[in-house]
Amino acid sequence: MNQYVFENIADQAPDRFTVLEECYDPVSRAQLMRTGVGPGWRCLEVGGGGGSMGAWLADAVGSTGQVVVTDVEPGRMHDLRHRENVQVWRHDITHDPLPEGEFDLVHARLVLLHLPQHEDVLPRLVRALRPGGYLLLEDFDCGHVPVLAAPGQSEAALFERVHEALMDQLRAAGADPLWGRKLFAALTAGGLDGVSATTYAEAWRGGETGVRLHHANTEQLRARLHARHVTEEDLQAFWALLQDRRFAVASYPLISARGRLPVGRPEARS
Repeated sequence: MNQYVFENIADQAPDRFTVLEECYDPVSRAQLMRTGVGPGWRCLEVGGGGGSMGAWLADAVGSTGQVVVTDVEPGRMHDLRHRENVQVWRHDITHDPLPEGEFDLVHARLVLLHLPQHEDVLPRLVRALRPGGYLLLEDFDCGHVPVLAAPGQSEAALFERVHEALMDQLRAAGADPLWGRKLFAALTAGGLDGVSATTYAEAWRGGETGVRLHHANTEQLRARLHARHVTEEDLQAFWALLQDRRFAVASYPLISARGRLPVGRPEARS
């Protein structure tokens, strides 16, 4: 089992999923449309989370297509189970079996950066593709989250200190907060053709949807942050800052990297 620090069954997970869907689903849909996904395609959605992207893919492929949606904890995807063209699997991508040569499209958003085994998982995703199939990976580059505005320097410093303590917890669990900036090279090394990448970021102002992600993440890891010398007083001030309209921070840049398995060369390069 991977060491993912944000358990999907936790009380904060619904808010995390809501923020990610509202802020990043339009970006992911636009990237998926660039692959040409349509009726009859067979797709794999890895780490389905709240199920929104699996539902969109199911509509895109129609009754002649098929979507497999996986997650280590698929309990939030009840609605998907009622769709005839969707299969929902309880599945750990780090070690559970995965069909090879089956899918026209494999998509994973904000999955691999959390996995210590991401360099082993990526070839498995490539092998799951049919010749000519697309792999689309989307991950954050958490190394570029500048404070854009704050009531004062002390508030900006507080955000940076708490955020860095959060990143320390991810790194301690084996995550790579900078994985997004490495996707282009990883897909190229994986033997895919036509690799491209785009980056999406915006300003998140205090009180708006995006900053709720920082609240959800720090609230769930509250005890771990205390152990990193982030006091309860610090957290209360941090959460108050997230509601202050004078505060703004750059969103996590979402890097979307896409490549295609060459026809006639179904195996990835080792």
